[in-house]
This record gives sequence, structure tokens and C-alpha cells, in this order.
Amino acid sequence: MPPFCYPPLRALLFQLDPETAHDRMLQLLRFAPVPPLSALFSSRAPAVPRRVMGLDFPNPVGLAAGLDKNGECIPAWAALGFGFVEIGTVTPRPQPGNPKPRMFRLPQAEALINRMGFNNKGVDYLVDRVRQAGFKGVLGINIGKNADTPVERAIDDYLTGLRGVYPWASYITVNISSPNTSGLRDLQYGAALDGLLAALKAEQQRLTDSYGRYVPLALKIAPDIADPDLPMMAQALRRHRIDAVIATNTTFSRAGVEGLPHAGETGGLSGAPLRDRATAVVRQLAELLAGELPIIASGGIMRGSDAASRIAAGASLVQLYTGFIYRGPKLIQEAIRAVR
Repeated sequence: MPPFCYPPLRALLFQLDPETAHDRMLQLLRFAPVPPLSALFSSRAPAVPRRVMGLDFPNPVGLAAGLDKNGECIPAWAALGFGFVEIGTVTPRPQPGNPKPRMFRLPQAEALINRMGFNNKGVDYLVDRVRQAGFKGVLGINIGKNADTPVERAIDDYLTGLRGVYPWASYITVNISSPNTSGLRDLQYGAALDGLLAALKAEQQRLTDSYGRYVPLALKIAPDIADPDLPMMAQALRRHRIDAVIATNTTFSRAGVEGLPHAGETGGLSGAPLRDRATAVVRQLAELLAGELPIIASGGIMRGSDAASRIAAGASLVQLYTGFIYRGPKLIQEAIRAVR
């Protein structure tokens, strides 16, 4: 799939409903021969090495969680040129997610709205896929809680996920910022946040001792955290020695898509309309954290210039999702070159 082939492929995929198109794309990538993909893409990617969280990244442009929830296509993502791959969100038990339809395109705004609800096959299936892939690159695994687990018991699910994926991950992302699981974002504040982070760090230490290997923890936050609350978030990240923060997840806001078809659908908005807010959160966190832990930028990265602006704002790495849907593999190369 050379870059010039993606526009006609996208035209075909965009004739399908978004979730069906997503599933078809994963099927193509799952069974695509990796050596030809590598020859076309990753071999052309310039080397832009970064060392972040104690890990060595061949380049700072990664795949965001959500595109490959079950770890079905790990070798293909790397072959396309991504410097790291984040799979998930995975929950301890399989779950179907929210009722369909639950994903909507807003092409006039280069945006998506989704209310998927952590649909995935569970941690055991994902670990089996990771084991089979035998991937040697940087692999992030994004963990969440099951929808039917009360928020008061969310820590149990996150600890189960942490234990399950720890031996297989390069780093682990704790997702408490999806807008599509009831009550999940409440975990971003106050005593709930402190309790969760303290439990995760204690378990991380126990697992480090058990496996003789330290796996960094990243926290993924929402763009909708109010500016006055960001200092509290930064203090919690430092206090609990979290290894990185991913800014940001999707947004409840509909700024930039008002009046467009599907703009009234519930769920998280991603893509170009998120660009300015996600950049602002990165910039504020960079000032608050003062280099004490790295920032991974996600949300609204649609052009190489967006990746460069996120690095300039203080991010160490960037991740693509909606931009990849709209632009395809060309965006990976464009973003890598922009951040050299």
C-alpha cells in the first residue's frame, strides 16, 4: 500500500460505515505480508531516535491506542514506519462495548466521534496475540476497567490489567479519560486519583521485583480537564512518580463541528477540531512538570506541522489515530520528517 494508493483505498473504505471500514482495515493489515510493507515504508523512515521513559524509540511517532484494541496487527503497524505501537484499551474481561452505531465521520472537519465503550476481547486474548506477534519494538499496552465494574472498585480492574500485561509491555498506559465508560473520568480527580496511582505504583514495584524488569506507567488524561485543575494533575503525577503522561484523549466539546452531520452524536470527538486544545494542554503540562516526566502528545495531529508544534510545546513523543484514518501512511513519514 504505497502512499499514493491510500486515497483510492480510503474512498472505498469511506463508502462503508466507519466501524465496518475500521474492521476491514484491520483485516487487511493483519494478513498483509510484513516484509513488503517494511520495504515500502519503515525502510524509508528516517532514523530519529529518542530515549524516553528509559526506552529507545527509533522515531517519536507512534500509533495511539484505539485503532488496534486487541493487538491483531502489531507487526504491520511497525512495518508502516511507526516508531512505537500502543494497543488496547483492554479490559480484564471481554466486553462488547456500547450499542451500534457508535462511530461517526465528520469529513468536513477531518474528525470522528466515537462511543465505542472499550469493546475488546479481554486481556487473555490480547496477551496471546502479543505472544504470537513476537514484536521486538516498543509496545505500549493501554488498560481500562470493565463497564460493569463499579467506579468504587475500578482499582481492582486496573491492577488485574497491570498484572496481566506487565510481562509483555514496554510501557503500560492507564486510561482514565475515555468519555464512553460511565464515571471513568471521575478517577482523574482528588482522592480517587491518588488512591488509583498509589495502588498502581505499589503493584508496579512488586512486579518489578518479581520479573526483574521495570515497566514504565503512563497516565492518559482528557482534554476537558479545566485549566485550574491541571496543576493538581501535575502534582499527582509527580507525587506518585508516574513515568509519563499522554495528553490527550478525545473531547466532549463540539467546538469546530457545530451544525455538521453527526455533530450531535454522543461520544468523544477526535481529529482536527481537537488540535488547539490538545496542544494547549501539552504546553501547560510542560510548564507545570518542568521536565520531571515526559509528555506523549495525542489528539488532532493531522499534518507533519501538527506533530512539530506538539514537540515544540513540550512533548517528547506523538501518537496518531484520526489523522492516520484520514491521511494514511503518508502522515507517518510526514510527521517523522517534521520532528527531525
